Parts: sequence; structure tokens; C-alpha cells
Amino acid sequence: MTSKGSQEEYDYLYKIVLIGDSGVGKSNLLSRFTRNEFSLETKSTIGVEFATRTIQTEGKTIKAQIYYYYQQQQQQQQQQQQQQQQQQQQQQQQQQQQQQQQQQQQQQQQQQQQQQQQQQQQQQQRHEQRKQDYYRGAVGALLVYDIAKQATYKSVERWILELRENADRNIEIMLVGNKSDLRHLREVSTDEAKEFSEKHKLTFIETSALDSSNVELAFQNILTQIYHIMSRPSHSTGPQTTIDSNTETIILPTPTDPPAAKSGCC
Repeated sequence: MTSKGSQEEYDYLYKIVLIGDSGVGKSNLLSRFTRNEFSLETKSTIGVEFATRTIQTEGKTIKAQIYYYYQQQQQQQQQQQQQQQQQQQQQQQQQQQQQQQQQQQQQQQQQQQQQQQQQQQQQQQRHEQRKQDYYRGAVGALLVYDIAKQATYKSVERWILELRENADRNIEIMLVGNKSDLRHLREVSTDEAKEFSEKHKLTFIETSALDSSNVELAFQNILTQIYHIMSRPSHSTGPQTTIDSNTETIILPTPTDPPAAKSGCC
């Protein structure tokens, strides 16, 4: 598929998503690959950032659109749900301790509980819609964990399940152990992650967005793998076309495409 009438031409356009727990370095992997930049600042805006970069593979021009979803919103929702559950438990304890509460107070509490349940359901529905929008059209995923934080590695199976539930069943997945520069603080061994990847039929690599180790190789490898799959005879049509823009932030949900911008970094 060749872009026509745009500021740059390409043969294939692939959407890649970055997933994993907060703090594992997804944003810096994105900025390191597309702009060769690294920042110690964390993202506070809620939404989706994406950037583009064009590479050459086996004589073909491949344009990658790489998406990174800020997880703060999901965590805030989980915290709100936990707080609401704690409030409900406290209310129930108060009801047990205060058997002589008036009927009016009980009715008010029931109404509050119903409202809280409705809010939780609405939040969950919005979150599910955001997940579907995020994964739609993605042909590749980098599942990132922090080699110095075992908890982020333990979350990998949950992220795989989310991928299986929301993304295309044939999506190419690469497990990425980021922050390899923190080898002196390592909590996840390379052999353990390799064994896990083989078991779940994932590709695997360790990277460091800080010193740029293997970042280029990780993206090059997954894009080449996707190209080999998508160029097979069974994939006669081109890849899903996504938004064409340079680095940009989108506040979800956003049903319309952003305006076209200058071509991505090379």
C-alpha cells in the first residue's frame, strides 16, 4: 500500500501498541526510537500519545505508528473503585454497629450505594471502550516490563490476556525487558523471561531506553516480522490504515482523526 498525496510515501503502514505497567519506560521507548530522546519526567496527561517513524526493510518502506496509552487513568479508576469499596464496607460496619439507625438514613445509604455501583459500571464501560479503541487495527505489540521490578513482570500474563481479549488474534507480540542498564538491581532473570516467551510463543529482547541499548533492534525486529506475515499471499490487502501524524497527544475518547502533520522522524 503506497501513500498518495501525502508528504512521504511508504509501502506498508503498521500500527504498534506499547503496553505494560506504569513506570516500565514505555514512553521513553517510544521517544527514543522515534526522536532519539529520553526524559526523566513522567506523563501526567490522560490519553494516548503516538509517534511515527519510517524504516527500510528488504527494499520496502515501512511506516510505523506507535501508540502509548497513559495508564494513570486506569490506575485512578482502580483506586476510586477500591475507595468506594472501602466506603461501602465502612457503611456496612456502621449499619451493624448502629442497629437503631432511622429508616431515612438507611434509605439514603442504599441510594448512595446504588449511585456508586452505577458510577463504577459507567467507569468500567468507558474503560472498556478506550481499550477497544486503543487496540483496534494494531498488528504488533511491545509488552514491556521493568527488569528491576518483579511486580511488573508478574503483570505480563494479565497484559497478554487483555491483548487476546481486545486485539486481533494474529497480533505479533514482543516481550521487552526494559531498563537493562539497572542490571545491578535486576529482579527478573533473562533466562526466566526467555523461557516464558518460548512458552507463550512471543519474541523477547532486553532494552534500555536510557542508553538506547537494543531499542532500535526491538522495533526493527517486530516490524520485519510483521512485514513477513503481512506480505504472505493470505494477506492480499494492505495493513490497517491509522492516523498519519507526527508525535501528538490525544485525549480519549476521540472519534475523529487529528489533522495531518509533518512527516515522522527518520
